[in-house]
Amino acid sequence: MSRILIIEDEESIADLEKDYLELSGFDVEIENRGDVGLKRALSEEFDLFILDLMLPEIDGFEICKEIRNHKNTPVIMVSAKKDDIDKIRGLGLGADDYMTKPFSPSELVARVKAHMARYDRLVGFSAAKNDVIEIRGIKIDKTARRVWVNGEEKNFTTKEFDLLTFLAENPNHVFTKEELFREIWDMESIGDIATVTVHIKKIREKIEVNTAKPQYIETIWGVGYRFKI
Repeated sequence: MSRILIIEDEESIADLEKDYLELSGFDVEIENRGDVGLKRALSEEFDLFILDLMLPEIDGFEICKEIRNHKNTPVIMVSAKKDDIDKIRGLGLGADDYMTKPFSPSELVARVKAHMARYDRLVGFSAAKNDVIEIRGIKIDKTARRVWVNGEEKNFTTKEFDLLTFLAENPNHVFTKEELFREIWDMESIGDIATVTVHIKKIREKIEVNTAKPQYIETIWGVGYRFKI
């Protein structure tokens, strides 16, 4: 089921949009504050965003800009402001559509379906071909060799990427340093297992909120490491 995030401070409008979209088979979430909505937009996976312009804390223009810095997910802006300059600015920041209030809920549903279909045609096929691992906020695109942590892309060296991917593909399995060195470096680990320790440290610096209390890659003392899910 496709997920939609509505960021709208007028609760009656948000609830009406939600009702019509859910009747059409969508899973809909609502946030009434701009800062909270932006945080969810960047940290969670949604298939489309419906974004009001006038919001508390962070306005819709800034939210659209931040979304576009990280994602290509369709964005529909809605506003009571009829000025062309606002529409031009919104579309210029990367919004896919701009609707002026008041509008028919059925028209909104029609536009949502159209933009989702268009997005699927343009990028859905290529995205589906990519081999992607997603675990608790970490997204690893094996095909493109890219990693995102809570929506923010992180840069990994070749071996860091290979090591993270191997652990994530084998969650809750404890591997010794020797096993990891043999798997990733494709050679015996005589005198070289410190390399694994160094790479684990660098990976943690990129994916963990607190490296002293890792939430992903756990050290099993006296044995090795495992990726927790």
